[in-house]
Amino acid sequence: QVQLVESGGGLVQAGGSLRLSCVTSGRTFSNSMGWFRQSSGKEREVVAASSRNGGSTYYADSVKGRFTLSRDNAKNTLYLQMNSLKPEDTAVYYCAATAVAGITRRRDDYPYWGQGTQVSVSS
Repeated sequence: QVQLVESGGGLVQAGGSLRLSCVTSGRTFSNSMGWFRQSSGKEREVVAASSRNGGSTYYADSVKGRFTLSRDNAKNTLYLQMNSLKPEDTAVYYCAATAVAGITRRRDDYPYWGQGTQVSVSS
């Protein structure tokens, strides 16, 4: 059974930091993985994505230089370190896994999803 469980969301002031975690079970951690977010009234969008071996990473322009995706294979955990948070970063954040070997930003390429964790940034 494939399972992804996110944690680490919360309320933070602008300029603050949060670290999201995604613990995986099953075979998902050997796959390419990504972080997505969805704010009210908007479509779910990619934030960052990692190749299967973690050697390559993609970041959306809106988070480049502020967010860092990392993987701990020993703990089957995917992280998203978020620094210099802005009110526009407010959203539900999801981790996702795909069988695609390389990096993919396409939401439809990801069949496995976590339940999401809320991140709220106050101004």
